[in-house]
Amino acid sequence: MSPIEKEVEQEDVLGFIREHKKKIILSFIAAAIIVFIVTALAGLDGIISALQKTNYWLLGISFILEAFIILVWTLRWKLILDVIDESPKFTSLMVMLFASLFGNNITPGAAGGEPLRAYILREVKGTPFEIGFASSTADRVFEFLPFIIISVLAAILILTWDISIWTRVLVTVLIVLCIVFFSVIIYAGINKEIAQRITLSVARSLFPFFLKLTRKEITFLEISQKLIFYINRFTTGFAMALKDKKILITGFVLSFGMWGLDMVRFYVCFWAVGIQPSLLPLVIIYTVGVLISLLPLIPGSLGIREATLVALFAVAGISADYVVAASIIDRIGSYFIPTIIGAFAAVYYGKIITSEKKPKSAH
Repeated sequence: MSPIEKEVEQEDVLGFIREHKKKIILSFIAAAIIVFIVTALAGLDGIISALQKTNYWLLGISFILEAFIILVWTLRWKLILDVIDESPKFTSLMVMLFASLFGNNITPGAAGGEPLRAYILREVKGTPFEIGFASSTADRVFEFLPFIIISVLAAILILTWDISIWTRVLVTVLIVLCIVFFSVIIYAGINKEIAQRITLSVARSLFPFFLKLTRKEITFLEISQKLIFYINRFTTGFAMALKDKKILITGFVLSFGMWGLDMVRFYVCFWAVGIQPSLLPLVIIYTVGVLISLLPLIPGSLGIREATLVALFAVAGISADYVVAASIIDRIGSYFIPTIIGAFAAVYYGKIITSEKKPKSAH
């Protein structure tokens, strides 16, 4: 069993959350503090006043756009799974996706969702864990293809803005690091030898530490053999997904479609509170906001993302109270509602998995 698989192999699908509940609670407390500070600085009265002007028709449109994004996302994942294995029916896959969104949205750096997808696929459908993980990883790679392209443009354009040199350097460095990180993932996912070298190198450095935590007698040779086995299975599925021309083109088109829908939804959130920002600054700031959401600090980068948006939209001439108000509307549709639905989905599959395991343990 791989280290990733062990991470989510608990008595039910919520095991990962119970195992890391202290870290999750502390990170949410930190998020609440940051949100409080941002709200206080932006002005609570101004935020409430802006929210009271919300156009509920536009609010509903933002929710509908988010629903379309989820549908397209499910379709993209299904197409990948159909290439490397056999996908469950569309509705089942969408519920699994919601469960993974729950895992992503409550863990710092969105670290829990992809292993959770693979775990549910294995327990419910019997898909090998490494195949399921390869499909979810390939799906995430497709998601960031448009982001990488737009990030390059954003890094160039943001240098022309009237902001501090340190902000320019920080944003540019983060964008470049993100591009490098995902480039390495894609290259390692296709190149089996590179993937083995990277994984074994990390495992070798961490092995002495984990050896102190376990009472079992285990050698690094045993660990490395298991890792190589799963890496081979993973890279095979990953390469199949990315090397299939039809999937590559379709995934690329769907990803840009999702990015476009999300951009429109983000614009509608501002429009709902009576603000219509210029398109170019919106694209740049949105891109930086997505990048900030990737930082493994706080679940959903709550507060951190809002503070970044406030700082950057100030350059575009939009006051902090309206930015926070639009961000709240954005978070309701893209974070809180999917998280709540995902929680029910995770509990649903948790009960199914637990009930299926009970008869097996009785023998």
